[in-house]
Amino acid sequence: MFRPSGGRVHEIDLADPEVLADPFTAYGRAREAGPVARLPMPGIGTVWVLTRHEDARAMLGDPRFALTSASFLRPDVPEHCLRYMRSMAEMNGAEHKRLRRTVSPAFSVRHARSLAPVIERIVGRLLDALPDGDPVDLVPHLTRPLPIEVICELVGIPEADRPRWHEYGASVASGAGPAFAEAVPRFIADAIAAVERARADPGDDVLGTLVGTEDLAETDLVMLVWNLMLAGQTPTNLIANAVGHLLTDPDALAALRADPGLLPGAVEELIRWCGPTLLTIPRYATEDLDLHGTPVAKGEAVCVSVAAAHRDPRAYADPDRFDPRRPAGPPGHLGFGHGPHFCLGAALARTQTEVAIGALLDRFPRLALAGDLAALRAPDPGTWRLSALPVSR
Repeated sequence: MFRPSGGRVHEIDLADPEVLADPFTAYGRAREAGPVARLPMPGIGTVWVLTRHEDARAMLGDPRFALTSASFLRPDVPEHCLRYMRSMAEMNGAEHKRLRRTVSPAFSVRHARSLAPVIERIVGRLLDALPDGDPVDLVPHLTRPLPIEVICELVGIPEADRPRWHEYGASVASGAGPAFAEAVPRFIADAIAAVERARADPGDDVLGTLVGTEDLAETDLVMLVWNLMLAGQTPTNLIANAVGHLLTDPDALAALRADPGLLPGAVEELIRWCGPTLLTIPRYATEDLDLHGTPVAKGEAVCVSVAAAHRDPRAYADPDRFDPRRPAGPPGHLGFGHGPHFCLGAALARTQTEVAIGALLDRFPRLALAGDLAALRAPDPGTWRLSALPVSR
């Protein structure tokens, strides 16, 4: 799985069954072999992977590693859509600072917490609508629709139009292919319409708040809606992973049932333990660099193995144990990144996860897994996610 290269750097094979089945152990072996690994990645070439927490955190905040446009990954999307499809994770420098500074207040921790009652109502409605009988799959009935419903609230999408936005969410989650290419122009058209509607009649949602901002053009606002749709995949996978783990960890589940006050801290530990991000988006060296003795040429790609960093014994005491009471504080996790590109929607994802888990535990005291969690895992070396989460109530 990890082959010596030049006597120092080891190579990660993304097609290795062990990498797919247990990336935490597999990437952990790379971490213990050395601070840098080599990862051949289709479409990109060699990517250098940082495996240890301190190095990963430093790189994510280092301006010598720049993000770049991923539009080359969208060859089937009509040309007129591409300008709206830039992620904030693809921006650098002044452009990124301008947009982030302008929209950040709408995604603050305080604002996310103020949305908790709205999220509670959405979760309650989704749980009320669960099909009769067991087992029931929480992915299509809770974890996937919840973030889309929250996005619709943020963007002011009328109830009648929301089924269409759920279709967009499913297509965007695929990331490529005919369904993705077909959905994108329709989504962009609806996002433009949402911006125009907000300009004509501003509400108290995020778009209504931002449409009057001089620094934001229509392209910026539509791009923000696209970013929200992309970011919606994180809570989908995080909530499913978190619930799946808790239903296989009786002690942790009992602790949370006995003391709901543990939940905010437990969510942070769940992000460390089973967060969806295994590998970060590659960044590109803006100059020739040296990473722990490994020469990295200008233009070469570097990423972080979040799975390895989150189990690094140099950063965490007893890192291979899930502890819902793990004390908060340094070093913190990297589940939402670090530095200038720290995930804008982190507070919103945390709130959704906390509300969803709390509601499930409160409503279903006998909630139990109704399947083999390993067999339900999607084979994705970059994202830790479940294709289904069947439970009994």
